[in-house]
Order: sequence, then structure tokens, then C-alpha cells
Amino acid sequence: MTHREHKYGLRTVAIIEAVKGVLALAVAILLFSLAHKDLYEIADHITDALHIDPDGRLSNMLFTAADKATEKGLWIFGFAVIAYATVRFTEAYGLWHERDWAEWFALLSGALYLPWEIVAIVHHSDWLRWSILIINVMIILYMAELRFEVFWGSKKEHEPLPAQKIEKPRLDSRGP
Repeated sequence: MTHREHKYGLRTVAIIEAVKGVLALAVAILLFSLAHKDLYEIADHITDALHIDPDGRLSNMLFTAADKATEKGLWIFGFAVIAYATVRFTEAYGLWHERDWAEWFALLSGALYLPWEIVAIVHHSDWLRWSILIINVMIILYMAELRFEVFWGSKKEHEPLPAQKIEKPRLDSRGP
């Protein structure tokens, strides 16, 4: 691939990472806004507005989460989500500016998610989980190609060109 193609590929991955960072910030803001509210009442409004079966699995999950959540827990989780967003934005910046460390970081962080994504598909396979897995694998393969291209390319640069190779003299009597 040419440098220009790599630039567009890296910027595409950078945009994906930046979008993940923006979504994480939105979740953090939501968590902070819920810190002083009656979560059980909010869960009730959500189930009513979305016409979710009050005895269904989703409504039970919402009400259970509302019962277990504490103000301190929301703040801690909110700051953890901000830390995650910061990591995503840092990775996006590095990829946008074609930094080697960001390519390694994208390769490794993407690979860390693979086992969890596979387990999620094993437990409940749907198009969203498969899409996330496929996109992640594509990013991992692309970053691996970039990193190994640099590695193999640097080895090739150090090999002498055929014209530069020195031929060894023959020791036998047959001549050249």
C-alpha cells in the first residue's frame, strides 16, 4: 500500500476511535446527571415510554440496576468512563497523525477485546455482535499489516542490492 492509502486507512480508524470516545463522554454525562435522581422512578418512566413489558427481562434488569446503584457508584463509574474516553481520544489523535505508538496501541487494544467479543457471540449471537467482531478483526489485521510492513520493510532496506553483492572467488581449477 502507498503512504496515501495508509493515511486514509489510519484516519478511518482514528474516526472510529474518536466516535467511541464521544459516545463514552455522552455516557459519562448521563451517569453524572443521574447521580442526584431517583433511579427507580427513571427506570419506571423508561419502561412506560418505550412500552416495555413490566414483567419482562429488560424491565427487570432496569429496576435491579436502579435498586443497586448508588450515587458514589455512579460518580466512580462516570470517571472510569471518562478515562476510557481519554484513551480513545489519545489513540485517535495518534492514528490521525500517523504515530507508530498509536498503531501498536490500536493493534494491542483491539486484540484485547477479541476474547470478550467471541464470548458474547457464543452466548448470544446477533448481527450487532458479529458486526463489532468483524470490524475489530479488520482493524487488527490492518494494524498488523502496517506494523509488520514496517518491520519487514526495514529488513529489506538493510539487505545489499544484487549489484552490491560481492561474489566469492572459486577455489576449484575449472575457472570462471
